[in-house]
Amino acid sequence: MIPSLIFPVFGYLCGSLPFAIWITRLVKGVDVRDSGSGHATTTNTIRQAGFGWGALVLVLDIVKGFLPVYLAVKYSGNPWVIAITAALAAAGHCWPVFAGFRGGMGLATLGGTLLAVNPLAFLICLALLILLVLVVHHSARASVFTGILAAPALWLLNVRDVSIHVAVAGGLVIAFRFLIDWNRKYRELWLDREKTGKDST
Repeated sequence: MIPSLIFPVFGYLCGSLPFAIWITRLVKGVDVRDSGSGHATTTNTIRQAGFGWGALVLVLDIVKGFLPVYLAVKYSGNPWVIAITAALAAAGHCWPVFAGFRGGMGLATLGGTLLAVNPLAFLICLALLILLVLVVHHSARASVFTGILAAPALWLLNVRDVSIHVAVAGGLVIAFRFLIDWNRKYRELWLDREKTGKDST
């Protein structure tokens, strides 16, 4: 029997793979964190290396959340082992051991963990994020609210499987990560980019 601790550790190590940093450095010879938003994100990769490379980073960031949680579901089945694995995958993306603990924001990776447990839960949380971005016009604050409200939203919509546990654990990581950017003027998501004035990114 595989020890339960292996899955959270593997989740963190997978999450710590800094694909945005590696790919942008390979393609452009720069550190993706040195300009734009200052984070290792898909959006920043698109700005610096182009849409195609950014799309690749997005897919890889989703996969690195999906894989460890899928394995935890398959070989553990314990809801809290799965939830902790998901949370540590997102935390690894935000604070990667392989990149000086300066990573991204964790949304794509957390999305991958939700895909691994329930695609419907992923779609609901994505819709909630987009709705809140459109309402509050600030991605960091919308992400904090999404992290807090994801689990209650799933419960109200009768999605009451292990994705609730993932939403609670991973949502707290996301909420904490984006609290750091609560008052920043830049817009990490294009959905809430300022239409006028100089772009502060």
